[in-house]
Amino acid sequence: MMGWEAGFVLLSLLGMVGLLIRDIIRPELVVSSVMLLFLLTGIISPQEALLGFSNEGLITIALLFILAGTIDKSGVMETLFKKVVSGSKPNKIFLLKLLAPLSICSAFLNNTPIVIMLTPIIRNWCREHNVSPSQLLIPISYATILGGMMTIMGTSTNLVVHGLMVDQGESGFAFFQLAAVGLPATIIGIAFLIFFGGKLLPDKAVKPHDEEAAMREYLCEFKVGSDYPYIGKTLKQAKLRKLEGVFLASLFRGSVQFTPVPSSMVIKKDDILLFSGDISRISSLQKTKGLKIPAHEEAGQFQYMKVIEAAVTPRSSLLFRKVKETDFRSSYQAAILAVHRHGKHLQSKIGDIVLKPGDILLLAVGKEFKKETSSIDFYFLSQLNDSLFNPSIRKKGWTSLFLLGFMALLVIADIISIIEAYGTGVLLLCLFNIISNNEIKSFIQWNVLVLIASSFGIGAALANSGLAEFIAHFI
Repeated sequence: MMGWEAGFVLLSLLGMVGLLIRDIIRPELVVSSVMLLFLLTGIISPQEALLGFSNEGLITIALLFILAGTIDKSGVMETLFKKVVSGSKPNKIFLLKLLAPLSICSAFLNNTPIVIMLTPIIRNWCREHNVSPSQLLIPISYATILGGMMTIMGTSTNLVVHGLMVDQGESGFAFFQLAAVGLPATIIGIAFLIFFGGKLLPDKAVKPHDEEAAMREYLCEFKVGSDYPYIGKTLKQAKLRKLEGVFLASLFRGSVQFTPVPSSMVIKKDDILLFSGDISRISSLQKTKGLKIPAHEEAGQFQYMKVIEAAVTPRSSLLFRKVKETDFRSSYQAAILAVHRHGKHLQSKIGDIVLKPGDILLLAVGKEFKKETSSIDFYFLSQLNDSLFNPSIRKKGWTSLFLLGFMALLVIADIISIIEAYGTGVLLLCLFNIISNNEIKSFIQWNVLVLIASSFGIGAALANSGLAEFIAHFI
């Protein structure tokens, strides 16, 4: 029989999982709140609640975020893999050339930025060679996951378990100890992907970039100017209710929103019309006299303006904030033209949209676009010009890559511990002025660290309440 504490912990965990699935509140806030609940009810002690924040694995993960962030922002990895795929033909040898180095890289770096960095390169290569992107994007995702199994630093889980072992007085993992299982698994996994993956993966026809982008339903707003010919007439007369591929979702007049918009409604100057639909169809509305995209007025201030697509990252500083509260233009030297969210019909002005992970933004960027800052907040779905990578930043990236490799060698040789190695690496980056204090704060994914640290307290609650023992006996 479970006691009240075990029952309470079980119900709390079920509620926590439900909230995480619904994505109503930020995950780190959900998990830390449940941990705090266990603390307030006396199920865990303050020491147990704070145990995760002092875990060696957690601190090592924070240091790796800094090192990986420095390399990621420089574009060095992108340059290397462009050379790998250039001039290749779609065959098994090409897959081997792509997946083998990827798995090795992911043994030393986080797999997520590697995959996201390669996505636009792979998509463009697939268009040129008439290959389904699924045939390559899914294999590179699995190859990086497999590669992360080979070393202690290949995945956050390995580092956390290593830290727990050290806390229990054990020696922890050696750097390549997990490779005894990870290396054969990676070799077998890559072989499977090369020889059988193509038969199991979807072979969808490749679409041109413009057509592919058009398949996404974006939300875009237009402002009615004084030269709009249908001012004083109804939406029906303006033929705005029967646009092919475009839906008039809302109309804003001052602070008042009209949703749905009646066909009999009279159009007035300065009305904001909110359209949802294919971006190519929405873009055609720009040719309508008197209808203007407000963001274009901002974007017009940029010289050499270029339009790109970018997805909001799970570690973005923009998350769960309204667009108008982010000071977007001055922060990034870019303007948001349109927003897409997993096929959902948004019913707010773009300025009032609360950004969430995975939102795709259509951005107008200028030559001054701050790539080195924005790479923390966005995954770029369309490639940026190489000129946006400052040569000095690229040089710093090579230095960081060399430093990461050198520190890894010291750990492999058992000269210093992993936390000493990467602590020294970050210190050297600061001393050589390769990274600034602000960059250190931005590279660290604080939400991930809080999530991991809070889970230690939840683990303690499982043990203290007897729920863990009950589940173990039940199994």
